[in-house]
Amino acid sequence: MKKLLKVFAAAAMLLFVSAQVFADPPKKGADASLNVIEALQNSFRSISNTMLPAVVEVDVTETKTYTDPFGGMTNPFEFFFGSPRGGDDDNDNKKNQREYESKGLGSGVIVRKTGNTYYVLTNNHVAGSASKISIKLNDEREFEGKLVGADSRIDVALVSFESKDSSIPVATLGDSDKVQPGDICLAFGAPLGYSQSVTQGIVSAVGRSESHMSAISDYIQTDAAINQGNSGGPLVNIYGEVIGINTWIASSSGGSVGLGFAIPINNLKSAIDSFIKKGKVVYGWVGISLVDVTKDYKEELGVNDVDGAFAAEVFSNSPAFKGGVKPGDYIIELNGKKVKSTNQLVRDIGSLEAGATARFTVIRGGKKIPDIVVKTEERANETDINNSRMWPGFIASPLTDKAREQLKIDDKKVKGVIVTNVEEKSPAASLRIQNGDVITAVNGKKITTLAEFYDELASAQKSVNFDIYSNGGTITTGTYRF
Repeated sequence: MKKLLKVFAAAAMLLFVSAQVFADPPKKGADASLNVIEALQNSFRSISNTMLPAVVEVDVTETKTYTDPFGGMTNPFEFFFGSPRGGDDDNDNKKNQREYESKGLGSGVIVRKTGNTYYVLTNNHVAGSASKISIKLNDEREFEGKLVGADSRIDVALVSFESKDSSIPVATLGDSDKVQPGDICLAFGAPLGYSQSVTQGIVSAVGRSESHMSAISDYIQTDAAINQGNSGGPLVNIYGEVIGINTWIASSSGGSVGLGFAIPINNLKSAIDSFIKKGKVVYGWVGISLVDVTKDYKEELGVNDVDGAFAAEVFSNSPAFKGGVKPGDYIIELNGKKVKSTNQLVRDIGSLEAGATARFTVIRGGKKIPDIVVKTEERANETDINNSRMWPGFIASPLTDKAREQLKIDDKKVKGVIVTNVEEKSPAASLRIQNGDVITAVNGKKITTLAEFYDELASAQKSVNFDIYSNGGTITTGTYRF
């Protein structure tokens, strides 16, 4: 018990000094250990009293459709034995479409006020498809909500409601870049429909960005209990500032097991502005295809033990192409910020507004090249991105001993790089290059490593051809002009 009291005492003292106004002065004659625990409790009360009026329950109604198998039938036996009248299946299906309303709820937090309009931040999976939205405040008042904008890629939505009551509080947004594992945090929301609930825990990890998660956002992991209905509610630090929006849980049972995830609030600040101005999130685009590479791959590129992101391909006539980014560049900085991973760079580029300046620092041919200036454009739909513009249209891989064995290349004199991931309708496809081909020369100059291949590719001016070893012989491709 003494050890536990010491832990609480240390935490409470930290809160007492940092928060200043949260804790009441110790009572005279009271046990010192009890006083510091009371100080900790008072700090949680203060945070809750400040935040709860800005936390809302988001009740939604979605209109969905289903096909009624008995629709239009005067005799139900027609479903099993068919109608003697026959008919068009497609038309019958359209006639049999029925609508129904599906209700759900989530949470949200008031993040902005303009005139009589209040803006509530929540998740796309809470309100993005809603036909009706109701916002319920802490004092039980309800307002009709309107969807301002939603984005499924980052799972965020902004809802507004109108009120002349100027006393409704707006939450303070914190700086999620300062959040560290071990930080005390509180989660607010309506778990399982129990509105205005508060749970407390710590930040378990930051920067969570696994393969099954969104590449557009990283996540704050917390052990503060988060359940269904918490989605869209705020994750708050000890200063009463919103540091994240609770989004999902990892659970085999569907309930909290101490693995909750929140979108860092810094990832959403620009989205709030975009929703209000344009009704959507506008993602920046520069036209680079980024891929994760292995340690062996990095060694061949000459960037071993260097954090960054590999630009495998560049879209011709894209902002990156015009700015001077080349396939094979290893990007280590964006606007002075070090690149730690591919996903991080994707997020940082995506957060730039169209027309903004992206200043890259890359390693090319073993040399550091700073200040490659690129003007971003608005990202088009995926269907509008044409493979014919993907240069060179494949990813080169090292010709290792294992690869030689798989490709049955016994001749040790054959040196170069292996062609992988050829894109349909790309320049590589137009040159009849295939997966498994070995490129031995670029524009007639022999190459033996990845670094040499991409260096020669970067040096090519307006046109290029390749020498390719395949099936025991070497041929020279046609010339591709760009």
